[in-house]
Amino acid sequence: MNPVELPARLSLAQTPTPLQPLSRLSRELGGPNIWVKRDDLTGCAVSGNKVRKLEFTLARALAEGCDTLITAGGLQSNHCRATAILGAQLGLKVHLILRQEGRDATYPQGNLLLSELAGAEISIYSKTEYQKNAPTLFEQWSQHYRQQGAKPYCIPVGASDGTGVWGYIDCARELRDDFQRAGIQPAAIVHATGSGGTQAGLTAGAALHQLNSPVIGIAVCDNERYFFDKVRADLREWSSLYSPELDIEQLNIIVNDQYVGPGYAQATAEVFDTIALAASTEGLILDPVYTGKGFHGLVTEIRQGRFKSGDDVVFIHTGGIFGLMAQAEMLTTQIRSNT
Repeated sequence: MNPVELPARLSLAQTPTPLQPLSRLSRELGGPNIWVKRDDLTGCAVSGNKVRKLEFTLARALAEGCDTLITAGGLQSNHCRATAILGAQLGLKVHLILRQEGRDATYPQGNLLLSELAGAEISIYSKTEYQKNAPTLFEQWSQHYRQQGAKPYCIPVGASDGTGVWGYIDCARELRDDFQRAGIQPAAIVHATGSGGTQAGLTAGAALHQLNSPVIGIAVCDNERYFFDKVRADLREWSSLYSPELDIEQLNIIVNDQYVGPGYAQATAEVFDTIALAASTEGLILDPVYTGKGFHGLVTEIRQGRFKSGDDVVFIHTGGIFGLMAQAEMLTTQIRSNT
């Protein structure tokens, strides 16, 4: 296989997505030129980074004759929402195994609302039970559907595995063309990392397409060691499945775990301030689970002098607007406290 020859995929995402300069915010911060790769524009209700991975994952599921998708994530999982809606588009049954996060709402909000609207079967478990029994839950529900005569296909959290990696290898090809058109050589490509698949794809893709820019994952959960191991595991699986002409053991995996805050899906007041800053300065909408934390990490690093004036830095906007809607109360409280 040619090192950048793609396997079978479905045409589900609106790509290529634009690369846009954040000129006003760059001037306000007095640091590098910030650019944003608008992967929040990959679709409407399936917007964000997950659809890039699912183009390859769902092609594989269909090739294997599967008719039922089983996947998992947090209650406001962007991946689960995208899977639910794409499953409906493709005529596939979808079952979501969701982890309870935060306070119970009186009615479904954000991604959960859209997943229900798309007709997904949803099972919600306590955080403790989910963390303890996730593999068992996958097998339990797979067996349930097999007994009904269905053929289930299990998708890991975030579609982050050796197949999903292809989504951001292909995005790296787009970035190569983006950089050539803009006439830039970025000092860094920065993104929020939560399940590791996007970082694995970008890291491999940057090498395959010779971007010559380091890929920095701003962790939104877990720690640096976890992401080193997870990204490496995804890349090893990808290498074993597709035999690319790339030595994955030599790839440099860069993770910054200083902006996780209280935990997954829990944002600090400072993150909400950054979300408000991006929206009011550039009309750029971020979310408190992924992109808000990632962008806050980038802004803080800029303020601390991590990048110099004249550098170009690219932020990958991986979506998440529906997760923002689910935390409207916290966002509104923070905005009003600053006025």
